[in-house]
Amino acid sequence: MSTTVITVAGDAPYDVTIGRGVLDTLGEVLPDAARKVLVIHPPTLAEQAAALRQSLLGDREVLLAEIPDAEQGKRVEVAAFCWQILGQSDFTRTDAIVGFGGGAVTDLAGFVAATWLRGIAVVQVPTTVLGMVDAAVGGKTGINTAEGKNLVGAFWPPRAVVCDLDLLDGLSPNERVAGFAEVVKAGFIWHAEILDLIEADPVAVVDPRSEPFRRAIELAIDMKARVVGDDLREAGLREVLNYGHTLGHAIEHAERYRWRHGAAISIGMVFAAELSRLAGRLPDAAVQRHRDVLGALGLPLTYRAGAWPQLLATMQRDKKSRGGMLRFIVLDDIARPTVLQAPDESLLFAAYQEVAG
Repeated sequence: MSTTVITVAGDAPYDVTIGRGVLDTLGEVLPDAARKVLVIHPPTLAEQAAALRQSLLGDREVLLAEIPDAEQGKRVEVAAFCWQILGQSDFTRTDAIVGFGGGAVTDLAGFVAATWLRGIAVVQVPTTVLGMVDAAVGGKTGINTAEGKNLVGAFWPPRAVVCDLDLLDGLSPNERVAGFAEVVKAGFIWHAEILDLIEADPVAVVDPRSEPFRRAIELAIDMKARVVGDDLREAGLREVLNYGHTLGHAIEHAERYRWRHGAAISIGMVFAAELSRLAGRLPDAAVQRHRDVLGALGLPLTYRAGAWPQLLATMQRDKKSRGGMLRFIVLDDIARPTVLQAPDESLLFAAYQEVAG
């Protein structure tokens, strides 16, 4: 099968390589000057990380750092563990880090790379749908705190991103579907073709060996590349990527990050669509399309009715609020995102009633 390369523009451009068997190219995209490489990975990928280490050995020293799985890995204590390895192994500015895992691993690996010696190279090798289409592309890195998700972080573009579709074959159907929420988001805010692919065959589109799956993944990465290439630091266009995330992150926080990211974002997108409708922007049919598309994939559409006060308080602390004013990405239509600033709390409450279950 052919390889697709999508270039992310900007001050430090880089390529996202998509295909099967492309993990073999990792050694080629690491910096030539890197004599030491730290591969950060979760416990579930220990065996594959060991094999990856062997493939990179030669004139390099390659170390492994196993970190806790999922959001438990995105803590300052885990970052400190990685810094300790880098310090004890005398990593210099010309050395590199590889993030080998899902979105939480690539977020953490990018943050460690951004902060060690004020920035060393990182190559991201995402192993989940979510990692490939969202976390690994764009240069946003971060860790969580008790007060919220990704409140501490840095913008640090990777040197390259390697998306080997072979790595997705072993994922459970639930894992693939949860990650697909970010693909759906790309359809609602940018590439409506993604929605067409899901509506045509919601089973095939989440099968990693199908053509619709690959097409949807490539469209989602293309959207992310175009947006972050234009706006690395979220000064303008990049804010559209937050569609569904303001409420979604609050739900994740309420669930103490035990929910999959995509499940929370699914509800967040339905909420954002309802908010768009109540604000007089989005037609009823487009709101129903959210429910139909997400529901066809088996993603959740509702959340606890009594959780609203807690969710509102969390959203008001979120990094997407500015000057104490909440900002939501809403839609004027499919693929026409815009900003709704400081909506009245009664409007927010009314929108939440539409997703309260």
